[in-house]
Amino acid sequence: MSSRSMAEESDPHAPPRLAVDAVSRRYGPALALDRVSLALGAGEILAVLGDSGCGKSTLLRLVSGLDEPDAGEIRVDGRLVAGRGRSVPPEARGIGLMFQDYALFPHLTVLANVRFGLKRLGRDASRRVALERLGEVGLAERAESYPATLSGGEAQRVALARALAPRPRVLLLDEPFSNLDAGTRERVRADTVRVLRQAGASAILVTHDAAEAVEVADRIALMRAGRLIQCGTAEALYRAPASPAAARALGEVIEIPGLAAEGLVETPLGSLPRPAAIADGAVRVCLRPEAIRVGPAGEGRPSRVLRRAFAGPALRLDLAVDGLDAPLRLNLPPDTPAADLVGVGLVAERVLVFADRSEAD
Repeated sequence: MSSRSMAEESDPHAPPRLAVDAVSRRYGPALALDRVSLALGAGEILAVLGDSGCGKSTLLRLVSGLDEPDAGEIRVDGRLVAGRGRSVPPEARGIGLMFQDYALFPHLTVLANVRFGLKRLGRDASRRVALERLGEVGLAERAESYPATLSGGEAQRVALARALAPRPRVLLLDEPFSNLDAGTRERVRADTVRVLRQAGASAILVTHDAAEAVEVADRIALMRAGRLIQCGTAEALYRAPASPAAARALGEVIEIPGLAAEGLVETPLGSLPRPAAIADGAVRVCLRPEAIRVGPAGEGRPSRVLRRAFAGPALRLDLAVDGLDAPLRLNLPPDTPAADLVGVGLVAERVLVFADRSEAD
């Protein structure tokens, strides 16, 4: 990490590396982004997580300058680059962009691809910097190769070296690992994070893969239908999601009905204390696997085993429970004793309870 980056991180009064303030973008009748606000710190990696069409790539286009917001402001190191009638060109924003398909120039060597954004340095200096960046991603020996001779993982690392070569203030990565097979993806992802950390880079990673977001990022911004629904560390989002949609974004969730009254929440799987923030009435109860306890038939609500199936490292049970319209599907340890009836209960401190709203959330 450079001395400048270290100084910025130690200065609590320094502006965020990137600040997006109430940014909206509409394409005809479709609202692609709706008043999105987020900040990126120096040396921080932020994952923007959401399904296709939620606005992730639109956000990157606005930050990079490839598109302009209809409302709101974007600042880099406190400098206004978009909004209030101002639009700084992409090349003058200090933003690097790594495309999903890498966009390497097929007629240029690996070295020439990395040097492409360094013309202002002159021939000798640009060559030296490009070789340094290739060394950082472990590809200095492929400097004179052409993109067609590279593996998918190597092409991804060349694209990363090219994006980092000018030392951008913010690096944007749009689904950078989606074109790789599963084995290569894990290795290249780890290499990418290592390079970003070593460079002290501030980066935004767009992904639809929750496991990837958890592994890579310092914080995760959850997006849905053009809105930012929650932002925080992976642990905070997992343990205290703001809505059922936020809960679903970071892992398996089973939703069951509940009724809050007289200090308790009653569900088909048992009762639990009513959270202070929840009013009496119908509620939505979200259960991660660790919130459900399965034991002998005499312990908990009696449940009939409909199906028992081997599922690799887990045993899959489909259970019929009174009060539930659909079977309860659980993954349990593979050595769970066989039985036709089991008892199901709740681990109260791990249950998520939300107000029951009619609108999609």
